Amino acid sequence: MRLYLPIEQLARIRRWLVAHRDDHPLEYYLWDAMLTVWLLGWMGWLPALALDLDWLLPLCALATIIPPAYVGWRRAAHEHGRLRCDWLPPVD
Repeated sequence: MRLYLPIEQLARIRRWLVAHRDDHPLEYYLWDAMLTVWLLGWMGWLPALALDLDWLLPLCALATIIPPAYVGWRRAAHEHGRLRCDWLPPVD
C-alpha cells in the first residue's frame, strides 16, 4: 500500500463520483468524508505541534493515510469479488 495518492488520482476519483452521484450516493458522501478526514489530518499538524498536543500527532498521521488505505481496501475487495468498484478502472 502506498502512503499517498497523487492529486491527479484524487481528482479523477472525485470527478467520477460527481458524475455518478445519483447512482452511487453513499460512495459519493463516503469519499467526501475521506477527503475531509485527510484534510483535517494535514491541517492538524501545525496546531498539534504549536500547542504541544502530542496525543494528536498519531491521529494526524493516521488521517493522512486514510484515502490511500480506502482505495487499497476497495481495490482488494473488488479483485476478490466481494465488492464492485466502478471507479477503479478509470483511476488505474
